[in-house]
Amino acid sequence: MPEIKVTPLGAGQDVGRSCILVSIGGKNIMLDCGMHMGFNDDVDDELEIKAYYAGHVLGAAMVQIKVGSESVVYTGDYNMTPDRHLGAAWIDKCRPDILISESTYATTIRDSKRCRERDFLKKVHETVERGGKVLIPVFALGRAQELCILLETFWERMNMKAPIYFSTGLTEKANHYYKLFITWTNQKIRKTFVQRNMFEFKHIKAFDRSYADNPGPMVVFATPGMLHAGQSLQIFKKWAGNEKNMIIMPGYCVQGTIGHKILNGQKKLEMENRQTLEVKLQVEYMSFSAHADAKGIMQLIRMAEPRNMLLVHGEAKKMEFLKDKIEQEFTINCFMPANGETTTVITNPSVPVDISLNLLKREMALGGPLPDPKKPRTMHGTLIMKDNSLRLVTPEQALKELGLNEHQLRFTCRVQLQDPHSDPDTLSRIYTHLKSVLKGYTIQHLPDGTVMVESIVIKVSSSAEEPNTKVLLLSWSYQDEDLGSFLSTLLKKGLPSGLSSM
Repeated sequence: MPEIKVTPLGAGQDVGRSCILVSIGGKNIMLDCGMHMGFNDDVDDELEIKAYYAGHVLGAAMVQIKVGSESVVYTGDYNMTPDRHLGAAWIDKCRPDILISESTYATTIRDSKRCRERDFLKKVHETVERGGKVLIPVFALGRAQELCILLETFWERMNMKAPIYFSTGLTEKANHYYKLFITWTNQKIRKTFVQRNMFEFKHIKAFDRSYADNPGPMVVFATPGMLHAGQSLQIFKKWAGNEKNMIIMPGYCVQGTIGHKILNGQKKLEMENRQTLEVKLQVEYMSFSAHADAKGIMQLIRMAEPRNMLLVHGEAKKMEFLKDKIEQEFTINCFMPANGETTTVITNPSVPVDISLNLLKREMALGGPLPDPKKPRTMHGTLIMKDNSLRLVTPEQALKELGLNEHQLRFTCRVQLQDPHSDPDTLSRIYTHLKSVLKGYTIQHLPDGTVMVESIVIKVSSSAEEPNTKVLLLSWSYQDEDLGSFLSTLLKKGLPSGLSSM
């Protein structure tokens, strides 16, 4: 049986990240959750890769892998909600055998984006007004640019004077690429690009490590976003002891990181060298994550209509809840393998066949319904394979194209019947019996001593030694195979008593 194998693999270089090994159609393909592509290409004669807009960060893509008629879609990181600089993820009804989706926010349904933005700006403004400092840990690409645009616009409107900084290095390079690939952003950013590039910030400057000790209010974007290392952790250590300061966590934090601990209310942290850090600054969580929430994941499933679902990149208990919801709502199998565990899905590959216009016209003339992809139906025709493609045509068209002569194939069957009447009378009794049983069929008693039901011919004979034992010979074409089998079974039961001949 054809099958697809999927194995999630941990990726140690990034907290919570995962790679996927997919075995499909005899090919092994490695996929990463942070894919950035923009193409639709035939890699070889069998393998086709198609990229879809993912809306996670600039250039992020979901990928469809197709080998023959089998296909897998891997979302990587994606976002179904449009924001200030990127559009929402999109996919067509590709109906893959497996849809592999991240499940970072498997049980979360976010509130209104406008409400979150308003609360965020209010918290930042209040902290700055009272002379406090605001630390916003972010990852270099995506949320950093989104929140920079938000604060830049607010600072401009409110004529704010407090400095805003972003940590140098990755974020600076990321901003450079946003300027370079402005056409990959959303429509609003592209429209205003002629007047002003939104990524050329007037109020936001590059951060120097020494600025952290400067007196007075400031806002700092620093990496990484989970406070597990780097500049964001160093600044946090310096500012944590002042209750006028605030830290706003805009994204997901993996269990065990400093970010996860302070979001759970931990006020004393054990740092390196067994030093204890007391957390006095205000801690706020406002989800500006570029990952799809539970509602977004369900929305993507409705768009793609997969045959099977596989969840990765999430917490086991939350994934289990989402898995049950998916199976209940969409009546498809949903899997959530652990890292290193292989899931095998048996596929039923469909073979695409072109249907000739003449055949469709003939089916419609016979009163058949119009073709509907959601309602499978049987069509009779001749299958022609040419140049690695299949076509279903009328038998007449097939004979003409292939230069062949038509031969009639008929099936025959012998049935013994006990009847004391003469052979002609027995045939008449059979004709009467069939007329009473078969409604809507053409039944004829012909002068040559035969009865015809559609293409089926029935003859009666007997021997002089056993005149009461009649031998019925039934013959039919392949088109009436089902009817021929029915008649042979019916006549084996004998004729009803009291049946008169005509």
